[in-house]
Amino acid sequence: MFRRKIRKKPMAEINVVPYIDVMLVLLVVFMVTAPLLMQGVKVELPAAASAPLDDKQDEPLIVSVDAAGQYYLNLGKDEKVAKPLAQITDTVGKVLRQKPNTAVLVWGDTAVDYGLVVALMTALQGAGAESVGLVTEPPR
Repeated sequence: MFRRKIRKKPMAEINVVPYIDVMLVLLVVFMVTAPLLMQGVKVELPAAASAPLDDKQDEPLIVSVDAAGQYYLNLGKDEKVAKPLAQITDTVGKVLRQKPNTAVLVWGDTAVDYGLVVALMTALQGAGAESVGLVTEPPR
């Protein structure tokens, strides 16, 4: 009897080069778009040495005061629309009732009147924020 020799076909190999190319393109895209994700109103922050926040916390509420003394809140679609202080404190109070551990931060422009920043911080504490932090730039 004749026995037939059965040839084993080689296993198909996966070509990973296209996957690496796609991964590198995505890496470049993310590196380019990451700096653009910083949103909010453009303010000139004062320079001061301070410790950074913990990364474990939820995203903070940021209230900005520009050089003209107008208030902005980084919540919702209209972040770049100036809002009255009463509306901001009402919105912050609602958020803090749902998430009491949310950090509240103030971005105050260096040219803004000190009294406006203090009035904002007092209003935010009245809305339920246990502590209000000031955002600064690290010294150069």
